[in-house]
Amino acid sequence: MSQTAEMANEAPRSISHYLRVLGPGILGAAAAIGGSHLVASTQAGAIYGWQLVGLILLVNLLKYPFFQIGARYTMAANESLIQGYDRIGRGYLRLFTLLNLFASVVSTAGVAMLCGSILGLFVGDSLSVTQLSMIVLAGSLTFLITGHYRTLDRVTKWIIVGLAVATVTAVFIALNRGGVATPEFVAPSPWNLASVGFLVALMGWMPAPIELSSWNSVWLRQKQKELGSELDYRGALVDFNVGYFTSTLLAIAFVALGALVLHGSGETLATSGIAFAHQLVNVYASVMGEWSRWLIAFIAFLCMFSTTVTVLDGYSRALSECLVQFGQPQGSGPTGQGARYTYPLMVAMGVVAAFIIMFFKGALLAMLEFAMISAFVSALVFAWLNFRLMQLPQVPAHYRLGRGMIALSRIGILFFAGFNLLFGYWYLFVK
Repeated sequence: MSQTAEMANEAPRSISHYLRVLGPGILGAAAAIGGSHLVASTQAGAIYGWQLVGLILLVNLLKYPFFQIGARYTMAANESLIQGYDRIGRGYLRLFTLLNLFASVVSTAGVAMLCGSILGLFVGDSLSVTQLSMIVLAGSLTFLITGHYRTLDRVTKWIIVGLAVATVTAVFIALNRGGVATPEFVAPSPWNLASVGFLVALMGWMPAPIELSSWNSVWLRQKQKELGSELDYRGALVDFNVGYFTSTLLAIAFVALGALVLHGSGETLATSGIAFAHQLVNVYASVMGEWSRWLIAFIAFLCMFSTTVTVLDGYSRALSECLVQFGQPQGSGPTGQGARYTYPLMVAMGVVAAFIIMFFKGALLAMLEFAMISAFVSALVFAWLNFRLMQLPQVPAHYRLGRGMIALSRIGILFFAGFNLLFGYWYLFVK
């Protein structure tokens, strides 16, 4: 039976059903709508205007198959991506684990610093960005350890809705007013070797690092425990698509805000945390009115807090699955013990991230740029691994990628490989 025929035979699903199954995809969107959107997308619009909209859409399109495999493989093979990596080869699982150990603490530090910077809007100058970031990390760990996955799943949906409504509203108001750039203003071009570093950083977290697909996989397994057979293949794909396309839409919305409010204004984006947070909130307030300042600041803080929480949860769950899998025969299926090390890993990640934050001492944009570039360099590895997963015998034929998705995947892998070579040349000879 074909995938289309099998799905056609399923009983019709109501809107309320799909609202219940929403969760892992929305958590993925919450993790994505952080540094890549609030920082990189806003920077792209502020510096280059509308010129990078096409590249952002292209990267979201090329990454789509590899993220979708997180849901597709999990539902088809009834196991997580991590167990699938082990089936390909224990060496690949070791590589995945090492890359994630590095990315987990760098990403956690980056998003916690941004969240701490936004928190600084409420407390003033009484605390440093480093101290505020420690408060965010401690609060995130407390939230996760006491609230668990169910609380995270329930709260995140409303945070994303609030941010989406505020951002889209601000964009429509800004479009109605028009941009601030004068007719004689000439925007710099991003299409030169000098801009390669910025482009790679932008693409690394756009809409998120590809390893986030493994989070979607372990979150889906958790959601299956709660809903049982109510969460089927179609529901998992709907959940993923809602989260993915929401993050893509908001990426363009933040570019639009940067292009309409900051591009050509003569204002340079600050490199320190609290100063950047002030600029970010000023963008909204200048468009929506002074009345919105504290509302937007609160929504932005909730957005970044949910990002910090989901990053801690996602990486720790994925790494816990890896550690459990190392204790099993290579290629073995689900053990039911994947979450065994989740909380100890969360705490360890928080502690290491705290040391990284103290080392960077509030250099927010430098911290985030390093994390984004690292994510793009490793994207080629994760893209190939996910593509290879769909060829395993554990995936029934009607769940495999179609011709269009296979072609898109191959184009994506070639794109990541080519841009990595270009970045290597830029780093060695141009930077």
